Amino acid sequence: MAIIKPFRALRPKTELSQLIASRPYDVLNRDEARTEAKDNPFSFLHVTKSEIDLSPETDIHSSTVYEKAKENLQELIKHGILFQVEKECYYIYQLVMNGRSQTGLVCVSSVEDYFNDIIKKHEFTRPEKEKDRIDHMRTIEAQTGNVFLAYRDVMEVNAIINGWKMTNKPVYDFTAADGIQHSIWIIDRDIVVNSITQLFRSHVPATYIADGHHRAASAAKVSKELPGSENAKYFLTTIFPESQLAILDYNRVVKDLNGLTPEKLLALLQDDFYITLSPEAVKPSQLHEFGMYLEGQWYILTSRKGTWTDDPIGVLDVTILSNNILDKIFDIKDQRTDKRIDFVGGIRGLEELEKRVNIGEMKVAFSLYPVTLAQLFAIADSGNVMPPKSTWFEPKLRDGLLTHLL
Repeated sequence: MAIIKPFRALRPKTELSQLIASRPYDVLNRDEARTEAKDNPFSFLHVTKSEIDLSPETDIHSSTVYEKAKENLQELIKHGILFQVEKECYYIYQLVMNGRSQTGLVCVSSVEDYFNDIIKKHEFTRPEKEKDRIDHMRTIEAQTGNVFLAYRDVMEVNAIINGWKMTNKPVYDFTAADGIQHSIWIIDRDIVVNSITQLFRSHVPATYIADGHHRAASAAKVSKELPGSENAKYFLTTIFPESQLAILDYNRVVKDLNGLTPEKLLALLQDDFYITLSPEAVKPSQLHEFGMYLEGQWYILTSRKGTWTDDPIGVLDVTILSNNILDKIFDIKDQRTDKRIDFVGGIRGLEELEKRVNIGEMKVAFSLYPVTLAQLFAIADSGNVMPPKSTWFEPKLRDGLLTHLL
């Protein structure tokens, strides 16, 4: 069963929360982060992407970058901009985007649960990305990045969280520049804290990593380097019940047609798909339906029966696309390393797919129907992993509002 704990968060003064809060480190490159943090010395990007405070020639994985992150974090603490709460608490984090809200519980989760597969994974991690977060975490002695977990609804937990929101005021409540509202409540009543802990121990057999596989893996490895640290036995997580979440599409663009003409590509696709011209951009409306944008024209591709398998991995549209188009026609064997393919999160819209093809950067784009949470759970329960870049969750949790000190 899932072991979670309240924790003594490092958090900002209420009046500075909007200035501190920053988008996750891995959704911005150095230039984007520098622009976003410009004229804002409080931005937590100075901690999570401290290369913005160094010369552009600095290797972003050098020790200088991590030491600068530590220096910046300590300055925020020294001047009282960030402070550590006295009591171990749980926190409620609500995000509202385009009128839709989702609410999760911020806590620390057991590293042993990660190793024992109580916290289930559905993606492989890359060693170089792990090392970056390990070096960052080890140097600054804190976990700044939240791991986004999901679990199957527990009515009693939902009732506690909804009740607390209704009867208490949030400590943070602001709308960021991108229009997403962020609200955080502190659960500090012992009887409520203990009830939540026990409900997870008795009613939640597993949690599932939705976003943050590298952050989770890095935290687990750092814990082994700090056997004397009780805090390092846990890592920062926000856990959302299944009913609160929706997965967005994660689309593909391909740089070349592997020597094929558009006509030949369409002919080859007919082996595995029914092809229909579309007068408008195609956002697939059901499983096994794809959109394709080629030479200014959208097509609907519908998988023919018998071109996929019914196992948890084979039934995924990302698998069908990979097997029947990317591998079979374009000879793209490894989407993690092949430079001819790129990935576009659904939050960017179909316009982004059209743009990248229209400017000649890419030759063809594919839109996909989103993976469902039920599919994610089934794959993680089976011990399998999804193809790379299968899921996109939005909105993203902000860094800097709640940090776990090691």
